[in-house]
Amino acid sequence: MKGKSLERLKQDCIAFFKDIFKEEYRIIVFGEGNGNARLVLVGEAPGEQETIQQRPFVGPAGKNLDEFLEILKIRREDLYLTNVVKFRPFKTHPDTGRLSNRPPSREEIDLCISWLYKELLLIQPDVVVTLGNYALKAISGNAKANIGQFHGRPMPFTIPDHKFSCTLFPLYHPASIIYKRELKETYLQDLAILQEYFRERGFYD
Repeated sequence: MKGKSLERLKQDCIAFFKDIFKEEYRIIVFGEGNGNARLVLVGEAPGEQETIQQRPFVGPAGKNLDEFLEILKIRREDLYLTNVVKFRPFKTHPDTGRLSNRPPSREEIDLCISWLYKELLLIQPDVVVTLGNYALKAISGNAKANIGQFHGRPMPFTIPDHKFSCTLFPLYHPASIIYKRELKETYLQDLAILQEYFRERGFYD
């Protein structure tokens, strides 16, 4: 039942952005996974491979996800994967014309956040894990939230104007570890805290 509702939501989302971006068509990468998942993983936005395959968390992001799942002893099919922004934010190199990823703009986040909230309202997860600063700021609605302050700390979260609430668990974005190797130990410590949180709440039963 939830699967059909999520598919309808996906089609509504595609139609919405097709109308918004009449002049510049955007490929929509909607969430996918278990409609009854207790855990939802939220990234920033799809990249090149996600756009090509029209699936979240593939390519380099998929490798990060594999490590995340292996450490937590969770299967991909047991969770729901999505992004705040539903299309690839990119910039074009003026000389080569080559596209590269960029952080989403405030306007792009504002356009997409209601679709993420609709996904969460349908799935009703126990825990939402955000990856990185942009996902944390967007989903919490707190523009001043900083991943350095909130990482590894479960906190209550309620979707604006709705009664549904769950636990928000912010993590550093796994890609940030590539650029700042000193974050690796912190990231692994945060995953250990999350694993214990899951264990206490019967995620592994």
